[in-house]
Amino acid sequence: MAAPSTDVLIIGAGPVGLSAAVVLAQHGRRMTIVDQLPEGVNESRAAVVHARTLELLEQYGVSERLVARGVRTPLFTVRDRDRVLVRVPFDGLPSRYRYTLMISQAETEALLVGRLKELGGNVIRPARVTGLDPDPGGVTATFEDGRRIRAAYVIGADGKNSTVRELAGIPFSGGTHPLSFTLADVRLRYAPCDEVVLYFSRAGLVVVAPLPGGLHRIVAAVDTAPRAPDATFVQHLLDTRGAQVRPAIVGEVVYGSRHLAHHKVADTFHHGRVLIIGDAAHVHSPAGGQGMNLGIEDAVLLGEALHVVLDGGSSALLEEVATARRDVAKRVVSQVTRLTEVANFGPSRRPLRNLVLSLAGRSYFVRHRLAANLSGLSRRGQSDGGLPG
Repeated sequence: MAAPSTDVLIIGAGPVGLSAAVVLAQHGRRMTIVDQLPEGVNESRAAVVHARTLELLEQYGVSERLVARGVRTPLFTVRDRDRVLVRVPFDGLPSRYRYTLMISQAETEALLVGRLKELGGNVIRPARVTGLDPDPGGVTATFEDGRRIRAAYVIGADGKNSTVRELAGIPFSGGTHPLSFTLADVRLRYAPCDEVVLYFSRAGLVVVAPLPGGLHRIVAAVDTAPRAPDATFVQHLLDTRGAQVRPAIVGEVVYGSRHLAHHKVADTFHHGRVLIIGDAAHVHSPAGGQGMNLGIEDAVLLGEALHVVLDGGSSALLEEVATARRDVAKRVVSQVTRLTEVANFGPSRRPLRNLVLSLAGRSYFVRHRLAANLSGLSRRGQSDGGLPG
């Protein structure tokens, strides 16, 4: 019996894979999206959606829903404990979205699934891919339960341990940062509710950012992060790294996890009729909240490129866009790695770092450039291989 066929098979139904599915479904393409998990995540994990991501998702009916459910934070501040080093306001961004949007990954996924269903799509679960058999006309994917799906193209959006990347034989070059990261969503007293704060200290960095429902996201680089940080652990992080004049008080830890900071970029994002996007293609530390946003950019731009190719356009466009996306990923991984290293300078280098940052923070150009980089707006037109938007 012949395998059922589709234009594009998307493997992985996190925010990145779902974004690609929405793009293709809205264009009326035959699209199949599968995931190995029996249900979507109910964890927070990625919690930042930047302005460029909202711009890209706007035409697919997603951004307005995200904004309605998230917390708008118009300011990013770098501090050494109570001392303000740099203030990065987003209210001057050349965008409708002059803020960072804080919203849990679970909520983002739910909104994307809702939009996909409106467009007639649905996620097939559970479905674990075990083989990819390419030929000149497409790829046949085989799954653990024996079923097969024939596709003109396959997108791997299945995370840092990507099976699609491995089956396609794409190397994943890079290393692992010596630090691990604690992520926790907590109820706090005496914490800022209208800005994201990156605190430097002798003990290391900690990020405090507001979330919907009166929660705050805590991110901290530590030598050995616990799998499930408790209130005592998070309180110690805030006491030794956060504000001192009016320290935040932890009331409850609602969600917690750890993140091992790999910094890797795949050698190519496009191999024959296989594409990889998101964490399958690039990973880095959570500093700056760039990971999911970079992946959604991949999904939208490569999804649009696939639509053009499937509509009769030159297949060279895929390689052009994939190469542009890889160049962007390399720059972002480098920038995030440097930020993590600077944030964790030892005591001897801390005074000079603070002096340089405080002086640089007085410059409008520096503040504007930081806002453009963090928001992703600096990547407009530089990573789309000539695609509109």
